[in-house]
Amino acid sequence: MKAAVVRFFGHGGGAAWYLIAAMLIVTALSTALFVNTMVAVRFQRDVTRMVFEDDTDLLERIDAYQDVADSALQRELAAAPEKPRTDPYIVVSIEDHRLWYRRAGEVLFTTEVATGSGKTLVKEGGGAYKFDTPRGKLVIRSKEEDPVWVPPDWHFQEQAQKRGLGVARLRPGESLRMADGSVIAVSGDDVVRRDASGRETVLQATDGREIVADGKIVVPPVGTNQRKYKGVLGARRLNMGDGYALHGTNQPASIGRAVSHGCVRLRNEDIAKLYDMVSVGTPVFIY
Repeated sequence: MKAAVVRFFGHGGGAAWYLIAAMLIVTALSTALFVNTMVAVRFQRDVTRMVFEDDTDLLERIDAYQDVADSALQRELAAAPEKPRTDPYIVVSIEDHRLWYRRAGEVLFTTEVATGSGKTLVKEGGGAYKFDTPRGKLVIRSKEEDPVWVPPDWHFQEQAQKRGLGVARLRPGESLRMADGSVIAVSGDDVVRRDASGRETVLQATDGREIVADGKIVVPPVGTNQRKYKGVLGARRLNMGDGYALHGTNQPASIGRAVSHGCVRLRNEDIAKLYDMVSVGTPVFIY
């Protein structure tokens, strides 16, 4: 047997050594996968204990498991005020699509939510938007009734891609000349179409019904009425900073799924209940 092994490695040449190298690589990868799996399982176990045993020490350890890359969000987390252990807090599970509002071992409220889709949208000119719900410790910074959504630039780019259209940016003080000779411009707080006679027509815009002209979606300037969408965020919003919030939705069928652009959506009746219960300064732990 020993002689056979010697002949194999002596005369099998490179094939034998390639086989050994492949086996070592597979072993290393298997070990890494095992370690990562054990870490994930331990994290899930700890969070489950946190939710059902009200262990706030484990809550504080969430950040050790997270990789929040955005520096602005890191500053938001660092600025979050510490709360007494007996005060209520919110827990959001991205994987389970569920929210808990807890205090001193008691679940005061729980419901299904929608969270970030995890999709990526390539930016014009380079870079990309990543639609993830941020993990870690945040805090309720303000509360709004009947919130108005000011869609970011990515919204118009996303809509244009879905509908096979281009994008035309209307900048303050400028105008867009159309093929029919009319002009799209800003008049007061509105985006208008001005025909050759100078007559102006106020244009309408809302989610999924943006201003389209000459095969392009027009991006209105921030501050105009056409850049303010009502009803999209439901009747209530709890802001957590850096553009993230807990809010209602005009798409109740999306609840329980990974479909948002990073915010945590609740059914309108659920956000109304939570809104009345939660105060500014309440910690939010997202995992």
